[in-house]
Amino acid sequence: MNVEFWMWAAVLGAILLMLLVDLFAHRKAHEISIKEAALWSGFWVATGIAFGILIWNQFGAEYGQQYFAGFLIEKSLAIDNVFIWAIIFTSFAVPRKYQHRVLFLGVLGALVFRGIFIAAGSVIIESFAWVLYIFAAFLIFTGVQMLRKQAEHDDPSKSAFFQWFSRVVPSTNQYDGQKLLVRKGAKVLATPLLMVLVLIELTDIVFAVDSIPAIFAVTSEPFLVFTANAFAILGLRAMYFLLADMMHRFVYLKLGLALVLIWVGAKMGLHDIVKIPTSVSLLVIVGILSIAIIASFRATKTTQKAEEEAAKVRE
Repeated sequence: MNVEFWMWAAVLGAILLMLLVDLFAHRKAHEISIKEAALWSGFWVATGIAFGILIWNQFGAEYGQQYFAGFLIEKSLAIDNVFIWAIIFTSFAVPRKYQHRVLFLGVLGALVFRGIFIAAGSVIIESFAWVLYIFAAFLIFTGVQMLRKQAEHDDPSKSAFFQWFSRVVPSTNQYDGQKLLVRKGAKVLATPLLMVLVLIELTDIVFAVDSIPAIFAVTSEPFLVFTANAFAILGLRAMYFLLADMMHRFVYLKLGLALVLIWVGAKMGLHDIVKIPTSVSLLVIVGILSIAIIASFRATKTTQKAEEEAAKVRE
């Protein structure tokens, strides 16, 4: 795949422009409504799909399928990251109107860190092809661990890092709008929002350890790896506000993600023995995730109805 420098520049410029538009649209702190979140989520998904169609037309079906497979993997794994965000915001009682700004900065940092990881991964794989087998084993191991701990999500606010950060960084327990730092007399103190931002960045780095090897299992093209990651991540903020109140309904999602990781890990590990077409891999990933989501909503349908009826009674 021959990607010229101007293509990289155009993509990076477009991403920066979209981030600026998003920042301008949310320049005032306010609670994101379900309608607003749905519109923005639809916009980001449509943008990612449109870019995939552009890749398909410009470079052919094979690269187009690789992009969509990578985009789907990153988007689905990102949903699990959204669960952790919900835990962090709840633990720190972050007012809903301040959450978007923190997530905006978190996503910005995620793009930078993932760009670094992707560049390093590409160089390592190019120099040491056997690293693919390590990635494959790691993905299968991670998938199996997910199967064993489907209902568990670690609380970052109880981590050793949080305890260390709290001791080292002078901070206040009070929020001051969207500020990350405040001045109290001669001291500069961190607000709880700074800790929340640091934890969000830290969790994304942890998730990138899983997701970057996973996408390398479906494509080795750095351009596709980066753009699939970027367009999947850009819509995470809107996805969070859209799904924040529905997290309890995705009861089988982690099972589906675990099976996806095991699948792509097996595909990567057997690449010298069995050449699985990208189209087949894409169909398998779509099938696993579709079944997991449909099964989740069917399993929680009765509970959801009961909650809605209880809410009407309270009103």
